[in-house]
Amino acid sequence: MSPRADINAGLTKLGRFAQSGYFVGLHIRFAAPLMQFQTYAQEWSDFYSQNGYALRDPTIAWGFSTVGSCRWSALPIPDPFNILADAANHGLTFGVTVSHGPISSRTIASFARADREFTDAEIAEIEATVRLLHDITEPPESLTKAQKEALRCIAQGDRHAAAAAKLGITESAFKARLISVRERLNARTTAEALQRAKEYRLL
Repeated sequence: MSPRADINAGLTKLGRFAQSGYFVGLHIRFAAPLMQFQTYAQEWSDFYSQNGYALRDPTIAWGFSTVGSCRWSALPIPDPFNILADAANHGLTFGVTVSHGPISSRTIASFARADREFTDAEIAEIEATVRLLHDITEPPESLTKAQKEALRCIAQGDRHAAAAAKLGITESAFKARLISVRERLNARTTAEALQRAKEYRLL
């Protein structure tokens, strides 16, 4: 199975636990995740953004302060803006947050349901899946010289044929380099691979 397929399989599994949706922020660096996925209702997502809750969210504060898992009902972090009460009013009544990885590349994920608390067994499976997603999306330490050359040509606006001629290789060989760099960076498109390479400071 490819890394992309592994990611999709993990997210599908997590979705089965979180009937009211989830947010997964993978490898948070400089206050932003390198990859993120969320399935909360649009109404809650809009409300959350409009109120600037990301900077005040007790689940995120907890995620940066420790690793492991914690039900929202047991969070030891103050919630002066009543964000969890607002979440409950939007159907995110019961939740759990999972935090994993070093502080320099922390993964924080939250999961919600409207009907009941998550069981210990469910939390254990959610935690294991989040750790797997963290591991398979670990940014590479470097790209090969050929991969960097190919991405730089794309960044300069070269078409495949022109880029291949510039590098002295066939067009099919150039396309193969792009495929390899997309796989290396878990990117669906070359544009996404280029963006990630810049974010990871690999170019």
